Amino acid sequence: MRKILFGVIVTLIVLFTFKYCGEKREDKIVLQESSALIQEQINNVGKLIVTEGHFSEVFNYKNSKDIFGDFFTSEKKALVVVNADVTIAYDLSKIEFEIDQANKTLTILSIPEEEIKINPDLEYYDVQADFLNPFEAKDYNDIKNIVKASLTRKIEASDLKTNAKNRLISELSKFYILTNSLGWTLKYNETPILKNEELQYIKL
Repeated sequence: MRKILFGVIVTLIVLFTFKYCGEKREDKIVLQESSALIQEQINNVGKLIVTEGHFSEVFNYKNSKDIFGDFFTSEKKALVVVNADVTIAYDLSKIEFEIDQANKTLTILSIPEEEIKINPDLEYYDVQADFLNPFEAKDYNDIKNIVKASLTRKIEASDLKTNAKNRLISELSKFYILTNSLGWTLKYNETPILKNEELQYIKL
């Protein structure tokens, strides 16, 4: 009787051990599959997000030069028409993140800064200058610098940067949707993202 009882107990222990190990193995497989899915999603999102804009402007450039003191002034001027294509991009292949399988946490450590590119096309009209004050390379460089500074101010005043950030947040929200569906937690640095809307307020 004791042998039978002992055999039953041993059998139950073996069965429970196999069941426990099997459940642990399934948990590990699910965990590995989840982290692989998250890694794949990050790779898919890791692309260049580009927002484009176009600006047009007309400048009147003037430059005066005193000749022989204040006795004579030589002036040069030009009408400059500017058409510029502007792009604001986030290269998400440079995003830094950390996957913590044990705690089921995806932490975004840093997001790359925006890259602003200005490609102006300048056309010169009504260029007037004389022998004593001719147009030189410095004048064209000064005009380019003035144009770039003006366009930079226009970009800041426009909604182009806001649109670019909205597109970035839209891509980041895919991380939240995925981690939330898998029972994981998404963090930005040390701050947990508990709602998708909270991504709007992260400081880049």
